[in-house]
Amino acid sequence: MDFIVQVVNGLGMGSIYALVALGYSMVYGIVQLINFAHGDIIMVAAYIIFISMMMMGLPLWAAILLCVVLSALVGMLIERVAYRRLLVRNVPRISLLITTIGVSIFLQNLFQLIFGSDAKPMQKFFDLPALSVFGVSITSTTILNIVTSVIMMICLQLLVGRTRMGKAMRATSEDAGAAKLMGINTNHIIALTFAIGSALAGVGAVLYCNTYQQIKPIMGSMLGLKAFVAAVLGGIGSIPGAMLGGYILGAAEGLTTSFISSNLTDAVVFGILILVLLFKPAGLLGKNVREKV
Repeated sequence: MDFIVQVVNGLGMGSIYALVALGYSMVYGIVQLINFAHGDIIMVAAYIIFISMMMMGLPLWAAILLCVVLSALVGMLIERVAYRRLLVRNVPRISLLITTIGVSIFLQNLFQLIFGSDAKPMQKFFDLPALSVFGVSITSTTILNIVTSVIMMICLQLLVGRTRMGKAMRATSEDAGAAKLMGINTNHIIALTFAIGSALAGVGAVLYCNTYQQIKPIMGSMLGLKAFVAAVLGGIGSIPGAMLGGYILGAAEGLTTSFISSNLTDAVVFGILILVLLFKPAGLLGKNVREKV
């Protein structure tokens, strides 16, 4: 029974990884860019909630709405200022990768300068009674995290698969040059992709604050790295794969903490990454794609 409890609790944290991994997968799927600054968007979003509720006294619904909207705008701003010129010039991917790391370090240091390096306390947003399923007690936080991540994944899958904007995204992903010839504004599509991914990070920030009740400027570093592992595990570029990877990673962390040692949690996480890259480089739900020459 304890095994099941730890798996379920792990799925709660895995849901946050999954939301951040969705942003990784979306951006990579469109522009083949690993955006290592994406984890720090969730940090920025968490501080937006902190400012909105703890300093400005806004109600919860307004703080969440402001968090999601401003997170999307921050994502678009980063794409416009830091990435677009490099993408247009078709520079080597390593240059883009280094730029994303630079943006990540800049955001961390900027928020340390403004708010200090100490953790800021947050209140619990949703305090509902636990639910008992077949004798297993599941906290309201875990249920909220899992349900929210599943709803976000379904909405994103419908957006990409059933809408005109989704078709434009898929066309840009397949061949940006041909998409331009068909009248698609690829710069607009890329900016929207960053906005959607960052908005998902904003939702993840709400869940993170509700789960852990504290934030700090470096919180996005390890969170983003683990979300990247989740995206690779499930198949980067795959929306269901990002979700699956996040859940597997969360469950692995929960089991490791409970039955082995909390000190080995990170080792297990990155050990999983190494095994996946060795035996299934495309990820569990990813597809092997031949490089165009």
